[in-house]
Amino acid sequence: MRNTFYLISIICLTAQAVGSYFYHPLIWSFGLTVPVVLLGIYEVLQTKRTLMRNYPIVGRARYWMEILRPKIYQYFVESDTDGTPISRIIRNVVYQRAKKQLASTPFGTQLDIYEPGYEWVNHSMNPLKLDAIDPNELRVSVGGSDCIKPYSLSIFNISAMSYGALSAQAIEALNWGAKEGNFAHNTGEGSASRFHLKRGGDLIWQIGTGYFGCRNEDGTFSAAKFAEKSNHPNIKMIEIKISQGAKPGHGGILPSQKNTPIIAEARGVEAWRRVESPSAHSAFSGNKELLEFIKKLRELSGGKPIGFKICMGSPSEFDDLCKTMVDTGIKPDFIAIDGGEGGTGAAPLEFSNSIGMSLKDGLVFASDYLNAYDLKKDIKIIASGKIMTGFDIIRNICLGADACYTARGMMLALGCIQALECNSNHCPTGVATQNPSLASGINVKEKHTRVFNYHHYTLEAVAEMLAAMGVGSTTQLGRTNLWRRISTNEISSYEKLFPEKNVGSSLLTSA
Repeated sequence: MRNTFYLISIICLTAQAVGSYFYHPLIWSFGLTVPVVLLGIYEVLQTKRTLMRNYPIVGRARYWMEILRPKIYQYFVESDTDGTPISRIIRNVVYQRAKKQLASTPFGTQLDIYEPGYEWVNHSMNPLKLDAIDPNELRVSVGGSDCIKPYSLSIFNISAMSYGALSAQAIEALNWGAKEGNFAHNTGEGSASRFHLKRGGDLIWQIGTGYFGCRNEDGTFSAAKFAEKSNHPNIKMIEIKISQGAKPGHGGILPSQKNTPIIAEARGVEAWRRVESPSAHSAFSGNKELLEFIKKLRELSGGKPIGFKICMGSPSEFDDLCKTMVDTGIKPDFIAIDGGEGGTGAAPLEFSNSIGMSLKDGLVFASDYLNAYDLKKDIKIIASGKIMTGFDIIRNICLGADACYTARGMMLALGCIQALECNSNHCPTGVATQNPSLASGINVKEKHTRVFNYHHYTLEAVAEMLAAMGVGSTTQLGRTNLWRRISTNEISSYEKLFPEKNVGSSLLTSA
C-alpha cells in the first residue's frame, strides 16, 4: 500500500510540475484525475482486499483511519487518567522530571479516590523535615553470606532492555545517565554491548536462555566466556532470566535481518543469521540444578551477586524452590519479580494479557515464602512492572520489594511518546528501533541528562514522601503503611488483606 501511495504521489507531483510549466487547465486535469482513475482500476482488479475492491478509492480511507486512530485518540480523545498502557498524567510526570520542568499539579487530584482499587499511604502527625532523607542514600546492599563482592544498589534502576530492542543511541544515553546518577542499568538478555560499556555505568548482566555473550556455537552455556565477561569492572551483578512479565514461558527469536554485525558481536552469534532463545534453559533443569548454577556463576564471576528474574507462576513451585534453598544451603543474592503488567518487549497477545501473575500479587507471594523459610534476610527482592513514580516505588517496597526497576519510565525519559510502534522498527523517537535514520535523532548528550534527572527527582519524591510519613528509611516500610479502597465505604491496609508471614508461618493453602 505504501509503495502504491508513493507511486501515485510521484505521478501527481510530476503532472503538477508539467502543468505549472505550461499553465494549461487540461494538463492540470490530467494530473489530478488520471492517477485516481488508475488507482481505482488497480483496486477493482486486485483480489487481496475485499473492501477496496468493492469500494475503490473510498474503501482506502478505512486503512488510513486505522493508521491514524491511535494518534487521534492519544492527542484528542483520551483524558489525563485513562490512557493505556501509561496514562497521560503519569507520562507528563516523567517528562517534567526528565526536563526539570514544573512538577506540581493544580486544583487537586484527578483520580477518583472513592473508586475501589484506589491506593495511598498515610502521613504522620509528626513528619520529618522534608530534607531529612538524602535521596542519594536510598540504596540497599545486595549480596548474601556467600557473596564476596556485594553491591550497593539504588532503589530505582533501569530494567532489562537489550541492544537490538533499543537503539544504540538509546542504550548509550541510558548507561550514561546511570553513570551520572550512580544507579544500575540492566543489559537485557542481549548481553553487554559496546554501547552498554561505552560510558562506564554500572551494569546488571542478564543471561537468558540464549546465553548471549557466554554461549558456545551450539547455543549452550560457555563457562569460559562467562568468566571472562563477568569479571568486567562495569558488571556489578548477574541476573538469570527465567521468565518475564510480557511473555512468561515463551522464548523468542532474533530475525536474521535484525541480527546486524554489531548486535551479533554483543550476543556472540553469527551475523545475519536467525537465532532462537528457547523457552527453557539448557544449562539446568529443576530447582536444585538452578541453585547449583547460581553457585557456579558466583564462583566464575569472582563472588559477584547472582540472582534470577521470574514472573510469578505457580506459588507451589516457588514454595518448592524455597525448600530446596533450605535443604542445599545455596541461595541467590536477589530475585527480580516481574509483573504480568510489564512489557517493553513484543509479545503474543494471549501471553501479554492472560499469562503471569501481577506484580503486587507476585511480590506478596515471594516475600511471604521467603519470610516463612527465613530466607528474606539473605535475599533481596527487586520489583519490576509499570513502576513510574515515587509512590510506585514506595508501594512495591511496602509489599516486600527492596528495590525497583523501570523500563518504560526510562524510555519516556528518553523521549518515547507511547506511539506503540516498539515491535515494528518504526519508533518515531528513535528509541525502540534499529533504523539508523530514526535512531540518529537521539542526541545522547541531551538525553542522558534527562535519564539522570528523571531518576534524581523521582528519588527526591520518595524521600519527601517518606518524610511526610515520618519514616526515616525504606527498611521501615511494610504492608501496614499501604492502604486500599475496597468499596465506596470500606478501606483496608494491605496487612489486613495479606497478613505478612513470619518465620515458620503456615503458608497459603491456595498455593
